[in-house]
Amino acid sequence: MGWDRLHREHVVELGRRYARALSENGYDAIVIHSGLPKSRTEFDDQFWALRPTPAFQHWLPLAQPDCALLVRNGQRPKLIWTQPPNFWEKPAETASDFWLPQFDIVVIEDAADARAHIHPAGKVAFVGEETRRANTWGIGDANPPSLMKALDQARVHKTAYELASIDEANRIAAVGHRAVRDAFFAGDRSELDLHLLYLAATAQDDPETPYKNIVALGENAATLHHISYRKQPRARAAESLLLDAGAAANGYCSDVTRTYVKGATATASAFADLIARTEAMQQRLCAGAVAGKPYEELHEEAHQQIGAILHDVGIAKVGAEEVVAGGLSRAFFPHGLGHSLGLVCHDVGCAEIKPKANNPWLRNTTKISVDQVFTIEPGIYFIEMLLLPLRHGPKAERIDWGMVDALAALGGIRIEDDVQVLDGGLRNFTRDHLA
Repeated sequence: MGWDRLHREHVVELGRRYARALSENGYDAIVIHSGLPKSRTEFDDQFWALRPTPAFQHWLPLAQPDCALLVRNGQRPKLIWTQPPNFWEKPAETASDFWLPQFDIVVIEDAADARAHIHPAGKVAFVGEETRRANTWGIGDANPPSLMKALDQARVHKTAYELASIDEANRIAAVGHRAVRDAFFAGDRSELDLHLLYLAATAQDDPETPYKNIVALGENAATLHHISYRKQPRARAAESLLLDAGAAANGYCSDVTRTYVKGATATASAFADLIARTEAMQQRLCAGAVAGKPYEELHEEAHQQIGAILHDVGIAKVGAEEVVAGGLSRAFFPHGLGHSLGLVCHDVGCAEIKPKANNPWLRNTTKISVDQVFTIEPGIYFIEMLLLPLRHGPKAERIDWGMVDALAALGGIRIEDDVQVLDGGLRNFTRDHLA
């Protein structure tokens, strides 16, 4: 099935979802602004690359500023495509044109002229960060909370077009992951070298990626979002690499993490064993992501399994149940098991329920259901600021600190896949392309 047919069916389904959301919230139409580039600072005239409004890209993969999409019940969606004359910069070319037939298109030079093509009869809502555009276009109701919540829910269950886009984003990411993995094992490369290699392999510039690539060697893997790349290579007897890097396709994200270790030392061998155990645990958790189960329950299962791993390898001197009950596992696995994935890396609609007090960073608290897409990313880390209270607290004797200190030089481990919930199973986009 080609992109044109997938997108056509996607737009029809979005029309149904938006009609329901508009009707239930008392609106006749909605105008979605594509967004504007953000100023890098208040002190110069440079701008970051445009990150389009997600609700805009929900309809079409266009990443150009100051455009408007008018969605009115019973009518074809209208794209008001702003193309100002500009000899300084040329807008990024659209990757493809399969989406064009689904819209009535009006081309204008000045975004202020969009008002003449919007005709805001009835009650109209505006969605976008640049709410001054709502005033320019004569729309008084910007980002109404109840409607925004309904539109977030419209993104929870993915259409076939969205699923194909996420799969393509995983395919692209896999190319970059393999290139970086091979370079890591082939010789000593800096974090910056590996980051640039990933961009080259995926043919995506830094602003196009869903998030800044996390490329962490050794102890830097203990920083969960390490992006301050070391610029010089170093030769060490044991070295680890944590690569958390995704790609984008039609505005949809992939989010993939792998961890590797090299070296012939006892520490490297122990870390490799820990990677293998984390990998096996991650696959068990994927198998346990079944429709009807609360995602937070899966997160709690991850802590039980991490407790068992910490005990089995000798880091914890007490049993798995005591590791979890005593809060020890949370010092080694501080973040949530995963998050919804789609138009943004941490997508919306799956965190409406407040998590338990001991799971403050859990970004997915929904009940798992068919056609949700989310990540499953357990990890085991050696983060000194989290271990310090444990090291000097009443439970210190429950940990083998000699082993912790040896492994801390390699930072930590995270294994992350992007998955779709099926009726009776799971589709693993990441494993389809990357072992």
